[in-house]
Amino acid sequence: MFAISKLSPLLLSLVLLTPIVRAQSLSEAEVKNLLARIAERRASSPDVHADFQEQKTMHLLNRPIVSSGKIWFHAPNKFRREFTGNSPSVTVSNGRDLWIYYPNFKSAEHYSLGKRSPVDAAIAAINTALNLENVENTFRISGAKIDNGYDLQLLPRSASMKRMFQKFDLRLNNDLVAERTEMRQPNGDHIVTTYSNQTRAAIPASTFEFC
Repeated sequence: MFAISKLSPLLLSLVLLTPIVRAQSLSEAEVKNLLARIAERRASSPDVHADFQEQKTMHLLNRPIVSSGKIWFHAPNKFRREFTGNSPSVTVSNGRDLWIYYPNFKSAEHYSLGKRSPVDAAIAAINTALNLENVENTFRISGAKIDNGYDLQLLPRSASMKRMFQKFDLRLNNDLVAERTEMRQPNGDHIVTTYSNQTRAAIPASTFEFC
């Protein structure tokens, strides 16, 4: 009893100092209104630039893979992703084709999108997080208002999305830009991506060209 009484003030202070995320569930109408606001924001500012950190837990590997870099996105589906570190790479998509360049090896890969290529799930995740255009057609969406933005839970509707996603969680900041995504795939892979230093400044069109 003596030990408990001595620890109680410390435990109480920890409880009081721990940040509490307050969440208020959104109704179906509120979700629709939020998506409409996102669409308006996207129409007026179609560009997003951010730093990111990504952690991949893959069913074939014992340890997660952690990587970081920068991303540039232009709605609805153009993006550039630059990974830094010991294994750098540059991924560029113009919405129809995708290139991955590995500077250490001076080699590149090319994929035509929408043909069940190995990169389709990754592309769908980026577009879902940073675009959300017509997302209600392919996902059932629920969500909550939190202190610094919104938490959305997306469950796939269509067969094509079910092949890529088991679930997709998305956190938006108050500027309606992605802060965090968590994707689970049917094969057991789990990918968490966090975004920081987001800006909506205009991005040159050449950013999304591979040459």
